[in-house]
Amino acid sequence: KHNPEFTTIELYEAYADFPDMMDIAEGVLSTAAKEILGSYRVTWLGNEIDLTPGWKRMTMIDAVREYVGVDFEAISDDEEACKAAEAKGIDLEGCERTWGTALYEAFDQRVEEKLIQPTFITMYPVEVSPLTKRSPKDPRLTERFELFINHCEFANAFSELNDPIDQRGRFEHELALREMGNDEAGMMDEDFINALEYGLPPTGGMGIGIDRCVMLLTDSDSIRDVILFPTMKPLDNEAPKAAAPAPAATPAAPVEIDLSKVEIEPLFQDMVDFETFSKSDFRVVKVK
Repeated sequence: KHNPEFTTIELYEAYADFPDMMDIAEGVLSTAAKEILGSYRVTWLGNEIDLTPGWKRMTMIDAVREYVGVDFEAISDDEEACKAAEAKGIDLEGCERTWGTALYEAFDQRVEEKLIQPTFITMYPVEVSPLTKRSPKDPRLTERFELFINHCEFANAFSELNDPIDQRGRFEHELALREMGNDEAGMMDEDFINALEYGLPPTGGMGIGIDRCVMLLTDSDSIRDVILFPTMKPLDNEAPKAAAPAPAATPAAPVEIDLSKVEIEPLFQDMVDFETFSKSDFRVVKVK
């Protein structure tokens, strides 16, 4: 489902939240289709996709209720939620037995495959969203969405968590999961928490997979057809020929660098020992 080599763009907007990110994602992709193809309707992997603005938005709870038949909104107990999911055939082996994990696994295993038309799935459980602001209406959920088109994830976005106390608790939970054997769990990041303690305004953030967008707009069925720098395999079974020995290198003439006109930026004048810096192997300075 994923290629280790891919192209993505990330964006952050201060004083924005995840609904703003949904508007941006929808606008970027629908406008690209209209400008490039002349239509909001595209065909991809045998399905006709309608990118006309006004894409469906539904919470993960609503999606699981509709496609799996379990109403997690009516369940509050962790074990009850897990048993309800398992009764529908959801595999929770090796998973943390919590309400949020049961909800997410039900979605991941049964719902994602049914999402053909552009759909924003919102309000992800805290357990799978360690960097996302909690929902003020339900602290078990977060202000996060993923965009799905034709079974595939195209974008991931959320209202950034800017509470350092909550963020430390999320990291500590990730560490506990790692100690239990979950290699995908995150690590503690003291520098990030320290930055949050100084302050972060309400912020919306999003990542969009460019390769999948190109696949959609070009009706490509493989990311290898659109990836910028694919890892190529040999065209035949012949062993690669030994490269000819390189000619002896000619010693390069020493380069004289005139540093007489170099000035240190005022911001860094008190922090830079220019005499030492000018003798180093790197000289990244502004020449006026």
